[in-house]
Amino acid sequence: MNITFEYPWVFLLLILFIICSLFCKPKLRAFFFPNSELLAKSGAKKSWLLNTLKFLTLLALTISLASPIKKDEIKVENTKGYEISLILDASGSMREYNKFGTVKNIVLDFIKKRKHDKIGLTIFADFAYVAVPLTYDKKSLISLLKNVDVGIAGMQRTSLYEALFLSSRLFKNSKAKNKIAILLTDGVDNTNTIPLDVAIKTAKRFGIKVYTIGVGRAGDFNPQVLHKIAKATGGKYYSADSGDKIKEIYDEIDKLEKSKIKANKYVKKSYFFQYPLAVGLLALVLLILLGYRR
Repeated sequence: MNITFEYPWVFLLLILFIICSLFCKPKLRAFFFPNSELLAKSGAKKSWLLNTLKFLTLLALTISLASPIKKDEIKVENTKGYEISLILDASGSMREYNKFGTVKNIVLDFIKKRKHDKIGLTIFADFAYVAVPLTYDKKSLISLLKNVDVGIAGMQRTSLYEALFLSSRLFKNSKAKNKIAILLTDGVDNTNTIPLDVAIKTAKRFGIKVYTIGVGRAGDFNPQVLHKIAKATGGKYYSADSGDKIKEIYDEIDKLEKSKIKANKYVKKSYFFQYPLAVGLLALVLLILLGYRR
């Protein structure tokens, strides 16, 4: 626990007390009694106890007056970050050359960079489903994505348009100014559950800028469709034939859509003066009682 003092100059009182104890002793009349040695020993014990209590009282009250505090710095963001939907193809073809494993590692790194953003995750293959709605909870998102693998939504088909449609619906009640989706696939839609135009219109209606990424060799995916989605929503189309190229694309998107966050800093103070104050008052009461008995 990092404890500091609001008024450290109060500790000068202790120095003043020590100086007075050494040089400001009162001169009292001397009285002589028989057995004075025994009496002196008894008086010395009591004087030691009283002096200890005096010092303890002064020390505790001085610490209390110095106001011990713990400071916690709190950052409050002035501006909202982005809301980002990650749309990943997990169909059987993504198992070839460990494409899905490579993409997953790159996406995990991308998520860790977006500290101030809400991020959602949609997976698609035979069917599409929202794995994680838009959230600030990066730990849960990362934990879930690590456990996602090819086949979790089927192996044979690619419901690309359905994935874009469902992902766009995540932004239905969003008030964010910056909304983007990153759609990655190595195939073409072959489920016909949602028409392409409906998927695009839904993304446009909610103001989502869609970045599309085609992964694999020429002919694996339809570049015309991916280009159409990106152009219609104000995004950008990319193609990648290697893990390094995929990483370059995510890095570029990260730079293009970077959150400009201005943080206000506040300091939360926790006060602990009451504890030394209680000790000081207790020592003072004992000092009074012992002095009275004496």
